[in-house]
This record gives sequence, C-alpha cells and structure tokens, in this order.
Amino acid sequence: MQLQNINLTDLTPAKLNVRKHGGKSVDDLIPSIRAHGLLQPLLVRPKEDGYEIVAGQRRYHALCALSDEQEQADPVPCLVMAEGDDAKAIEASLAENVLRLPMDAIDQFKAFAALVRNGLGVSDIADQFGITERLVRQRLAIANLIPPILTAYRKGEIGATTIQLLTMATKKQQQAWIALFKSENERAPEGYRLKCWLFGGAEITTDAALFDLADYSGSIVSDLFGEDSYFADSEAFWILQNKAIAEAKAAYLAEGWSEVILLETGQYFPSYDYVETAKEEGGKVYIQIAHSGEVTFHEGQLSRAEARAREKGRKGALKTETPELTKPMQNYLDLHRHAAVRQCLLAHHGTALRLAVAQIIAGSELWAVQADPQKASKETIGDSLATSAAQKRFGEERQAVAELLGLTLEDGETLVPRKEDWAASRDLHALFARLMALSDDEVLCILALVTAECLPAGSAMVENLGVQLEVNMQDHWQPDQAFLDLTRDKTVINAMLAEIAGEDTAAAHITSTAKTSKSIIKACLDGTSEAKDAAWHPRYMRFPMEAYTDKGGIRAIDLWAALNEQDAECV
Repeated sequence: MQLQNINLTDLTPAKLNVRKHGGKSVDDLIPSIRAHGLLQPLLVRPKEDGYEIVAGQRRYHALCALSDEQEQADPVPCLVMAEGDDAKAIEASLAENVLRLPMDAIDQFKAFAALVRNGLGVSDIADQFGITERLVRQRLAIANLIPPILTAYRKGEIGATTIQLLTMATKKQQQAWIALFKSENERAPEGYRLKCWLFGGAEITTDAALFDLADYSGSIVSDLFGEDSYFADSEAFWILQNKAIAEAKAAYLAEGWSEVILLETGQYFPSYDYVETAKEEGGKVYIQIAHSGEVTFHEGQLSRAEARAREKGRKGALKTETPELTKPMQNYLDLHRHAAVRQCLLAHHGTALRLAVAQIIAGSELWAVQADPQKASKETIGDSLATSAAQKRFGEERQAVAELLGLTLEDGETLVPRKEDWAASRDLHALFARLMALSDDEVLCILALVTAECLPAGSAMVENLGVQLEVNMQDHWQPDQAFLDLTRDKTVINAMLAEIAGEDTAAAHITSTAKTSKSIIKACLDGTSEAKDAAWHPRYMRFPMEAYTDKGGIRAIDLWAALNEQDAECV
C-alpha cells in the first residue's frame, strides 16, 4: 500500500463501496476540510482509467463540492491498495462507515453478506469492526425479508423496529403483512401488535394444517368477509399437526437424509449461516414451526462451518453436533451404575477374589490401592447419590466390616483410604494381626468390600461386572428429579416419553418444550398419570447400556464395545 497524490478528476467512487445511501450528505465535512484540508487520505485502488475509492466516499464528495469554489483543485492524498482484493476492500469500506455516519441497515446487510460469501463468520465480522455478534446477526437476518418490505423500509414508510420483527416471520406471514400494509381499508400491525400477530396473537388458519381436515373433530370458523377459515380448538390442531410433523420427519429419514432437525416452535432459522447442500453430500433437513401453525421444511442445508470443513477435505474434523449426554449426566450415570455394581459384588466373593488377584498382577486405574473418590460434578448429583439404596446398603456393610477389623469410621469415611486421606493411613501391623484372627469367610467378605471400594467409577470394569453379575438397576435405583433435570436432548426426552407413556402421547408432544415432556414423564413415574410401562427404566440404566440416538459419545457404550473387540481378538 503506497501514499500518492492523485488528481480529483482521476477518482471515482467504487461500486463495491458499502454505503449506497447517505454518502453525499457532506455538510458536516465541508467546513473542516475548507479550514484544515484533508486530514485523512482516501483509500483507493487502481482501475483501467484512474482509481476507484474504496473508503472515503463522503470525503470525496466534500472535495468535489469544494472544487467548485477553486479555479484548480489540489491533488488528493490517497492510500493505493493492491488490485483484486475484494474482501479487504469491503472490510476497509465497512470499517470506515460503521465508525462514522451510520449506514442504511440494508447497506450493512449487503456488506456483511458479501464478507460471509468470502469466508468470514459472524464472530470474525464482529471482531473486525468492534461490534457485537448480535448486531451482525440482526443485519444478516434481513436476508429473510421479501423485496416489497425492503422497498417500504428504504422509502421510510416503515421503521427499523418493524423490519426487525418481520425478519422472524415466515414468507407467508410477510406476504400477509405487506398485503395489509398496502390495503386501503385495513391496517398492518406494528410494534407490540405486530409481535402478538406473529407470536401467538394470530389465529391458526386451516391452510396451515399438514393433516387431513377430516381428522379434526373440533369446530372450524369461517371468515364471512374473507376466504380464510380458522381452527376453533388450537389444542386439537396441535395434536394432529405434531403427529403429521413426526410422520414427515420419519419420511425424510426413510428417504436417506443424514439428519432431520426439529426446531423449537417459533425458533428462527438463520439461513445466512447455511448453504444449500445435496442429500448425497450430507445436506440436512431443518423443520421450522411458526406459532401460527405454519411449517417450513428447509431441505438440503449445511452450516457454513461444516461446508468449509468438507471443502478442505476434513470431513468430520469439525464436530458441531451436540452429544447425546452432557458431562454432568455422564457423571450421574457413572456414579449410580458404579454404586449398584460394587454393591452386587459383595455377594460374589469368588469374583471379588479373582478381581483382586487380576488387579495385583496387571495393575488398576486406582492402584496403589485407594478408594474411589465418588466425586460428583454437581451438588444435585451428590444429593441424588446419597439417597441411593445401593449407596446406603454399601455403607451399612462397610460399618460391619470395620467392626470386624476393630476400626471406627467417621461419617463418609472409607475403609480403604482415599488419595487425600493417605496421611491418616492404617497401622499395617495391627491390621494384619486382626486379619490373622479372622476366618477365611470373614476375610473374603472384607476382600469383597475393599475390592469394591477400589472399583473405579466410569470404568470398563464397571460395565464388565454389570453384565457378568446381571445387575438389575431396578433393584438399586429409581428415576429421580436430578436425572430428569440432567436429561437435555429433545430427541431422547421424546423417546423416553414414548416408552413410558406410549407412542401416541410422544407424537402429540413432539414440538412441546422439554419441560412439558418431562412433566408428563414425572407424572407417569409418581402415578399421577397412567403409565404404559409401570416398571419403566431408561436405556441408560441397562447392562450393557443402550443409547436413544446414533450421535455417539457415551462413555459406557464405548467402553463396552472396546471390551467386546478385545474379546473377539482373544478368540
């Protein structure tokens, strides 16, 4: 980049400049330039017949206005950019204009969209210009507006608040709104009335239904002055609509789409963050559901981040999918399964003896010997474990063994010291003398307990023993509030709802919030509602564990699969 003095007649505004409106409003600049000259050079780049202005359009127009006062205009100081760098040119123009006279929102949208096409993400644009990601997303959302609304905004007929709300409307809602706006007899809602009209205040018309109207048993109200008809019973509508959505999702999956993602009702689909991608190339289907009942199927969509990863030959390198289980839920399951397996181990002395011998020979995750810390990542998980039947029974047996050894244990203290308790370790010789005085059967009981205390939570051995000992979690654990709170995946919650309450109930609530679906599950568990399976237990509490989705990333399942692979190799 070089500084040159260029004649005003050799300069022209670049078509690329992001400011399309307001660029000739220079009354505030002329007095300053007249008194002090041009303090900041223009940013330009060469073209065939001179130079085009990338940043500094307003300064250029101010200089043109001042040239009429002079016989001959002085050369203009300019920074000359290298040719063929559109992305940097857009950034330079946008950087100047964002920090100075506010641009038209549509100009900003077009500039941001151009940067997205050049490979920049929302966070990149926000960082580049020192603005919030929210502002960038607000501008990019303008892509969702139909042309007549953009035209009305450009003419100043509608305000910024109105177009912000309309960016969240479906195309059909936008068309209905602009029709009202242009009508001579009706008035289009704005402000609070527009929000109500878009997000719940609007009645559900019959043409929003995905199902056969003959299946609807409620009343339909006809508009005597128009062509629309409305559902009088919105609850009955949503039950049928949700079943139809569930069927549509299943049909897409049967057609071979890699994934069908159901958005929350009223959730906005940011089309600017996605690129059209064929089904064969990993494109996904997004189902968008408006509060008005209208359903939009966005077929063949892939996030720009995923698309870039594929283009660079790094398929799968960038994982954007949310795992089926959160880390706190993994911790919850690990601790409860660990508590049940080691409690069952107490009744299998031969197994415990062999396990101890194997650990002495091959080592263990916890050797040198120490008790598992049973560390809960959340207070609610610790509270849940404290009420576990297996945990309580294990504590009682620990106290009995301590009495055999002549030891006194404080509340929560383990027989085998934990890592943090090594300073207060047992008297080896006194303990050995005590063991010599006990029978073999008593020692085997002690061995089973200390081996169980050293069993690592979340380990492959927990899964192995759970299958070997045929542990039935129903004898040790029941679904509690902590389990429901930690279950976050909507697909998993809906599948659990189908198991305990039935497929019809699950289909009727496929778009309900997670909170609503969990409340139905809880009602089935406590007997408030009738359960299809009164003895229901989630798949996560089976040995071996089973998943609800194919997302993967569940430690217990991966550990069990690895064990099976090892067994196959040994055979």
